[in-house]
Amino acid sequence: MNLFVSDGNPHCVKVLAVLELTGVQCNVQHVSHEERVVPFLSRPTLPALALPSGTLLFSPNTICQYLFELRGQEASGLSNQWLEWEATELQPALQLALHQVVLQGKAAEASSALQAPLHFLNQSLSKRTAPFLTSEAVSVADIVLWAALYPVLSEPSLAQVLQGLKSVQGWFERVGALQACKAAARKVLQGRGLEALKGYLQKQPAPQSQHRDMQPCNSPPEEEEGQRVISEEELQTAAQTWSRGLEGSPAPSPRQHPVLPQEGKRNVLLTSALPYVNNVPHLGNIIGCVLSADVFARYGRLRGWNVLYVCGTDEYGTATENKAREEGLTPQQICDKYHAVHASIYSWFQIDFDYFGRTTTDKQTEVAQNIFWRLHERGFLLEDTVEQLRCQSCQRFLADRFVEGACPHCSYPEARGDQCDKCGRLINAVELKDPQCKVCKETPVIRSSKHLFLDLPKLESELEAWLQGSTAAGDWTANAKQITRSWLRDGLKPRCITRDLRWGTPVPHPDFSDKVFYVWFDAPIGYLSITANYTDQWERWWKNPKQVELYNFMAKDNVPFHSVVFPCSLLGAQDNYTLVNNLIATEYLNYEDTKFSKSRGVGVFGDMAQDTGIPSDVWRFYLLYLRPEGQDSAFSWADMALKNNSELLNNLGNFINRAGMFVCKFFEGRVPVMQLQQQDLSLLAQVGWELRQYIQLLDKVRIRDALKCILNISRHGNQYIQVNEPWKKIKGGDADKERAGTVTGVSVNVACLLSVMLHPYMPSVSRTIQEQLQAPAACEVAMLLGEGSFLCSLPAGHHIGTVSPLFQKLEADHIEGLKKKFGGQQPEEEDSKPQTKPGSGPTPSTAPGPGSAPGPVPVAVVNGADPELVRQLTQAVAEQGDKVRTLKTQKADKALVTAEVSRLLELKKQLAQAQGQDPGTTPSQKTRKK
Repeated sequence: MNLFVSDGNPHCVKVLAVLELTGVQCNVQHVSHEERVVPFLSRPTLPALALPSGTLLFSPNTICQYLFELRGQEASGLSNQWLEWEATELQPALQLALHQVVLQGKAAEASSALQAPLHFLNQSLSKRTAPFLTSEAVSVADIVLWAALYPVLSEPSLAQVLQGLKSVQGWFERVGALQACKAAARKVLQGRGLEALKGYLQKQPAPQSQHRDMQPCNSPPEEEEGQRVISEEELQTAAQTWSRGLEGSPAPSPRQHPVLPQEGKRNVLLTSALPYVNNVPHLGNIIGCVLSADVFARYGRLRGWNVLYVCGTDEYGTATENKAREEGLTPQQICDKYHAVHASIYSWFQIDFDYFGRTTTDKQTEVAQNIFWRLHERGFLLEDTVEQLRCQSCQRFLADRFVEGACPHCSYPEARGDQCDKCGRLINAVELKDPQCKVCKETPVIRSSKHLFLDLPKLESELEAWLQGSTAAGDWTANAKQITRSWLRDGLKPRCITRDLRWGTPVPHPDFSDKVFYVWFDAPIGYLSITANYTDQWERWWKNPKQVELYNFMAKDNVPFHSVVFPCSLLGAQDNYTLVNNLIATEYLNYEDTKFSKSRGVGVFGDMAQDTGIPSDVWRFYLLYLRPEGQDSAFSWADMALKNNSELLNNLGNFINRAGMFVCKFFEGRVPVMQLQQQDLSLLAQVGWELRQYIQLLDKVRIRDALKCILNISRHGNQYIQVNEPWKKIKGGDADKERAGTVTGVSVNVACLLSVMLHPYMPSVSRTIQEQLQAPAACEVAMLLGEGSFLCSLPAGHHIGTVSPLFQKLEADHIEGLKKKFGGQQPEEEDSKPQTKPGSGPTPSTAPGPGSAPGPVPVAVVNGADPELVRQLTQAVAEQGDKVRTLKTQKADKALVTAEVSRLLELKKQLAQAQGQDPGTTPSQKTRKK
């Protein structure tokens, strides 16, 4: 292997430190910054690693991960999240800081740029007593973050950035004490400090001065921000577009039910993952599914598409039976109760379904059984006798959600009988380590039962051919593609579609009449049956792939069922079904620094949001502002107040209110005559560009990024008003009054455009603005057609209505009260998705290593044993076992494998002794009935 690095390149510190630490044999070549090592990139990029196969790695973090993996140290999930945070959050701030301090001599500004990421890192480190980011040992994440920060944190002129950040300072010193880190820093910076980076930085593009959404609402951006230069052609185009107005633009057509596909129109079928009926949805559930789909449905209707948005409650399966047992009700009573709860919550959040149904219907039975028989007749079902867990105490086979234990792959201690929420892999309940019946807590036994399987291997080639076309032509999120590829990479296996339950869609086969369909075979068919309950012409949507585009919205844990299992069911049925064209999956939304938990009262659940006194549109705005698109995000009360008070109140609301108020106060409620000058045309062009960006982003379902375009427009508008000061000019001569009129007229037209762009995000606010402005109905559609057109929709003489403020300030004491109300108690058991935000992981005694669990591993503690020692040794055994498996998989050097196996055996012996057992019988050899 050949590693290409350049002196003075801060990214090279990372790879050289990792190379030294891992001891990987590699030829290092020092080249100039302008050396084009990677020929297919548009500009020189270093460092780069040339593999023996000819493959080139040119991402510093990827190179570091690869070198660690060569030595059998695969990055854990937490390490991967820190690496993503470093690339997406820390690096932009570092690039700006280095540019300011090295090339401009602005140390104070550089310190300010680093404040937010360093405080986040400090907060994360302060919650752990482990010396490093992910465990007791240095990981790839530690080296990467240390190397990234080294140039600035070792610079005397920037010493103040560490003031008060004791956790960061201690961690930085611990990692920096490693000989490998010291050597790498010497090689790259050559003892010259930041001065060594000057040549490298001079050849890099000037960074942006912050994310645009972080700018104060009324302050003009600094010159160095690099604001867009608008060409003369753009100005002319903006003027021509504006002058067209709404003449000839039709008013939007009212929605008529049933919505059916139409010839010559873009027919869009939208589904969001069916929420389980057994509980109340929390904010993460809402943003991951129904709210995201609602934004896209509203947007599509504004674009003139023919949109059908269906959803409903998923009501069959073990989760419902379990909830019914807890509440002393029948499963049907539970479904009726929580279906109404869900419908009420989504109504308050203004989710505009065309139809919100449920799966406990005759249509569900009819459609699911039809697909079953078609699969059976075409030879895509298998019969097999399988081993299942049976609780002798409860006298029943345990369905997946009635059993939990340690994951056989990653040792996560709370894995369900169907899937591990930590590593995401599907499992069979009998594979669980130390399984327990969730009802009575007894250990179940293994018994045999005959079941039906969907023959996924037989459908694999057809599935792959379809996936190749769908992912290439459609919009699949990166995580959806990655999760689907991982399933195919491992090879598909037959998947059981029946369960020994009573509550579910009955299997119509006479040999399996005592069984029901497994919920993940049955539930996605709910999209079809819900549509069938909406219209008897449902097949025009679901058996019409040439005319219909299907979008599925969901959280990432639902991906494999929508990208593999459900499509295989429909492909095997061979009935011309519509398959998903665009699979939109979010990451997870956490709550503050923990997880949502209904039982502990932690987090905001849907039925509680309306009791906070905060309008549903503000909830929608904030959830969409932090929508977890590329990585997990976290709800924060303090941040919600900040975004409401700065973005909504001081930016967006301030601009719209001022524009309307000027019309009322200075021009008797009528839009004044507008004589456009160069400055006005510049605003029209800038607003038009943001509008086109908004459309391009939303067309690709980049919902969070498109929202920023709205806020950017209102920022431009505030600055435009601030510079032109119409409240002063209205008191001047005729020319000044005319200028005040032009600025006011243009501003109120920008406000009208914002009301249209806001509709998918904040429908009530959008409607209020349009009522205040008495905006013509045609404006709703006209400006979003095609690529987008900023039109003069409120011409001179247009009469507007009464203008009033749109938003209210969220006071600190109110927010603090809500934070306490929803903070719950300290966690003992956590009952929602495992938290995966970097730095908010477990306490040191439970800190995970690669492939290990994010919490304490259950251990058997006998009389006289030290529980803490047992727990630590159990964790060490799990980590060492993962390490050995990784080395064997990678076919590492035999001597290395032997040494690590010896280490594993020694740890197991120590654990047995700590538990008071015979060292010859390790915990992994405990007797289990099979």
